Amino acid sequence: MATGTAAGTAEVGDELPPLRIEVSRTLIVAGAVATRDYQDVHHDAEAARAKGSPDIFMNILTTNGLVGRYMAECFGVGVVLRSVRIRLGVPSYPGDELVLTGRVTAVEGDVVSVEVTGTNSHGSHVTGAVTAAMPGPVLGEEGGGVR
Repeated sequence: MATGTAAGTAEVGDELPPLRIEVSRTLIVAGAVATRDYQDVHHDAEAARAKGSPDIFMNILTTNGLVGRYMAECFGVGVVLRSVRIRLGVPSYPGDELVLTGRVTAVEGDVVSVEVTGTNSHGSHVTGAVTAAMPGPVLGEEGGGVR
């Protein structure tokens, strides 16, 4: 995907390209471990089934990271996430495809606001809003520094 759209070229109402992510058992377990979420429903299929789930499922912190990845894919790796507000819906299980989409809701200078949705075969996995700033010149360049 990697469109690298600058906030200055984004316009309110723009639909961002989708990001398709294959949800594997490895992604779910690695995400849980990386975020120090040791709840058994994120790594132990038998325990998840004993608690009423058909399999292990992705945790919210992994979903949050994937939303951040989506913004970087759309606006470039230098994007700075200022605010991420998400709500989980249906779980994402191994074998699902998570499709993230977005729509620009506001643009103010180098700051863009995006309504993000992530769906899988079960319905809406995540909805939310992200506000992000595009990077300015790097230190050493004219006008460079921390924003």
